[in-house]
Amino acid sequence: MKYKWTVLTVTTIGVLMAGIDSRILIVGLPQVAAALHADAEQAIWLTQAYTLGSTIVLLLVGRVSDTFGRVKIYILGFALFTLGSALISFSFGPTEVIAFRFLQGIGSGILNTNSVVMIVDATPISELGFSLGLNMSSFRFGAMAGLTLSGVLLAIFDWRALFWVNVPIGIFGTVWAWKRLKEVGKVEKNEPFDVIGLTTFTVTLTSFLLAITFQAYGMAEVNTVYLLMLICVLSLAAFVGYERRIEHPILDLRLLGIREFTGGVLAQLLNAVAWGAVLLLISLYLQIVLGLSPFDAGIRLIPFEMISLIVGLTSGRLSDKFGPLPFTTSGLLITSLALYLLSTITIDTPFTSVLIFTLVFGLGIGLFGSPNMSSIMGAVPPERRGIASAFRSIMFSIGFTVSLNLAILLMSMVMPYTLLSQIITEQVSELTGANKQLFLDAMKTTYLWLAAFNTLAIIPSVLRGKRTVHAPLSPIDAALE
Repeated sequence: MKYKWTVLTVTTIGVLMAGIDSRILIVGLPQVAAALHADAEQAIWLTQAYTLGSTIVLLLVGRVSDTFGRVKIYILGFALFTLGSALISFSFGPTEVIAFRFLQGIGSGILNTNSVVMIVDATPISELGFSLGLNMSSFRFGAMAGLTLSGVLLAIFDWRALFWVNVPIGIFGTVWAWKRLKEVGKVEKNEPFDVIGLTTFTVTLTSFLLAITFQAYGMAEVNTVYLLMLICVLSLAAFVGYERRIEHPILDLRLLGIREFTGGVLAQLLNAVAWGAVLLLISLYLQIVLGLSPFDAGIRLIPFEMISLIVGLTSGRLSDKFGPLPFTTSGLLITSLALYLLSTITIDTPFTSVLIFTLVFGLGIGLFGSPNMSSIMGAVPPERRGIASAFRSIMFSIGFTVSLNLAILLMSMVMPYTLLSQIITEQVSELTGANKQLFLDAMKTTYLWLAAFNTLAIIPSVLRGKRTVHAPLSPIDAALE
């Protein structure tokens, strides 16, 4: 078997597990928060801690992978993710779960970053779109499993089963990766490690994520939010200034001089802001407005994942032949249309219409994702793929986090935050009367704002220009057989 298929099968397990975990709390968050006796802020940190851990570690992972080898770091990520999942299932309070979700997030960040890099290392440029599309489709399949597993497991077991499901998959994946993977990508073992760059970037990212989280959920005084944003700006300025002066930076800012790379990353950031909160909003609508159970709500979200999976595979294959631009642009346009359609939902909207809107949304996301990732990763030199993939993942994670916080902030401008908090923590199981209309009005406002952000993504997507090819991409001859 050619080595490219070995890499695809091993990384598929990793992204499958990440896909399961990315959705398993979307449907079950209110029930988990209630079981842990968590308040609204703690409930939000059950998701935010995971995002914070996966985001902070990305740049470190990219640089360490480029220096010490992608395979070793990938196996470490598998082990950390599995350990975090096991520790969560043994926890008894929200604080412990939040801490171990952070550890789980670190493992997830390693898996997501290095799986893409290893696929790019092992795959010819003519097949890159298909391989990345298959990888992303595995994530979608895991996401579908997570949506259904969440309802099934909560109906039969307690909340701990949501995390136990990762443990056997993680153990198998860790062992298989250790036995089957080999280092074929170019590494730079003699470069010094940029501790100052890592520190200033971590401070920048952490202060920014904390600031937007505190602002969205009212978890701190306004002056605290301002202070965090000031720290973010100052540390970012220090980071950029220092990185531009040293010979071996942790983030090679010269990558931003590659038009295709920068355009793709900016488009991905804005698209992530646009769609990161959508599935949670739809899940809340199904449970709170329509009165469905977590299992029934999860089943009704599966069509989104299915069409994203199918279209993602197809668009990835076609982008290898026709280039990414037609697919990324049309995908963004369709996504904006879908978000507008979702904003038209009323109390009397039949579920068939909601299903159609969700399918259109999945079509847009599927068209955009694989070709855009192929464009980003195909534009950078082989020796900078680890950092490029980390930077791409960081932008996506930031966008996703901003989306969740922005959605809560926008909704709280239309409906009382106390009511929204009760919905998130399952203190309110179903809305009636005026409160139901308030919730729908808040959703409408949120969807329209998200559509605006997604439409902005079209600009950098179009301006990225034609595909850049760096050759040779990897040792894909005898070493890959």
